[in-house]
Amino acid sequence: MDASPRRISISLLAHTNVGKTTLTRTLLGADVGEVRDAAHVTESAEGHELIAAEGHALWLWDTPGFGDSVRLARRLEASAQPVLGFLRDTWDRLADRAFWCSQQAMRNAREEADVVLYLASAAEPPGRTGYLDAELRILGWIGKPVIVLLNQMGAPRAPEAEAAEISHWRAALAAHDFIRDVLPLDAFARCWVQESALWWSVEHALDASLKPAMRALHAAWRLRRERTFASSMQVLADFLAAAAADREPVDDPGLSTRLREWVRSAVTGAGDDAESRARARLAARLDVAATDALRRLVALHGLEGDAAARIADEIATLQVLDAPISTARGGVIGGALGGAALGLKADLATGGLSFGAGLLVGGVLGALGGAGIVRGVNKLRGSEAPVVSWSAEALARLSRDAVLRYLAVAHFGRGRGAWREIGAPAHWAAAVDAEATPAEGAGTNAPRATVAATELGALAGAVLRRIYPQAAAWLPALPPARRHADGAD
Repeated sequence: MDASPRRISISLLAHTNVGKTTLTRTLLGADVGEVRDAAHVTESAEGHELIAAEGHALWLWDTPGFGDSVRLARRLEASAQPVLGFLRDTWDRLADRAFWCSQQAMRNAREEADVVLYLASAAEPPGRTGYLDAELRILGWIGKPVIVLLNQMGAPRAPEAEAAEISHWRAALAAHDFIRDVLPLDAFARCWVQESALWWSVEHALDASLKPAMRALHAAWRLRRERTFASSMQVLADFLAAAAADREPVDDPGLSTRLREWVRSAVTGAGDDAESRARARLAARLDVAATDALRRLVALHGLEGDAAARIADEIATLQVLDAPISTARGGVIGGALGGAALGLKADLATGGLSFGAGLLVGGVLGALGGAGIVRGVNKLRGSEAPVVSWSAEALARLSRDAVLRYLAVAHFGRGRGAWREIGAPAHWAAAVDAEATPAEGAGTNAPRATVAATELGALAGAVLRRIYPQAAAWLPALPPARRHADGAD
């Protein structure tokens, strides 16, 4: 097998103003070219190295958009040698700009491309665009294998809805044997999983001599994306672990101050007491930590923009007050435990604790007395003063939202510009709920309160498989999907 370095070129063609440069920015992760809502912004083909590995290189060419495609196709049909005659001719770029740009696009694809990516607008069905048929004829004359990419598909949709649209386009294009595949790849809302499917399709469209090089390039590209995935899971797991461990003490302002706060609360209904202030401080720290985690995710994905997370308000009611056991209840507890025998195992239900046999030794408890027992229990618990923390339900919600935030960042195409928050589609949330591991002791499909990066990665990987079932084969390196109770993956 020939292992010499290879350069593989793919040319991105489309009607003008469909989004070629925007998609180029997303694939490269860099602000190349110029993006404006106008025709023929790109006037000459621009090449960019997309991937390099083992001496091989994959180049992406952003080309000028096709202009008056119908007139161009007619001119080609009128020539005995349409492509060669067209490439010999030169039109004035100012007097006939549409033909000039079309000439540049065709010349690049004819001379440079091993595979052509044709970007089609999915905003309209294939039969309603006046230029599509003419541009398909032009692609046939170029004589290179073509992969059709569906752009402008709108917000991410459930797999069934997306699959139905792709099937419709494939049926409409089935008569053109030079089209090797039809894939969704919206420049604004794509995911790296879809990009991996594209490189797999490019490999299968290439001449056999280029397939090994493309396979090596794809592997290098995947390694970078999988490292980004693993780093993202670590960022989110660290955030969840910090939230689970966070505690905010409730300051004791003294009896007179507590009395005044109680009266004010009873009269005004406002919760401006020590506990409320502790809850507010805990919530503020959560928002700061969530914002930091989101900013790190955005940077990991090569995006820019000021990321801010405001999530504490959504779970503000899910804080819990972990108060010490009152010494007034010490007599009851002391009476229950006084004279306990060696090895006795007792449950202090009132304090929410369970003591092991080694802690409760014969008449020691009885000798301590009720108040002494309570002080010892609070000391062991580390709760001599009341503290506010996040409940298990709050932490489960945070775990679920962490996966949704990852999906939002992973789908944000750089061509869209600076990062901004986008709402999670309903089918994302449904996929997370379907794949989440039930919390211990809970009857819901909420994720466990705290998870390690590997567990969070397994959940996110399973969600990606559920969202992109047709791309499951491109996800072998991610943690495997959780095995459900029925034994099916």
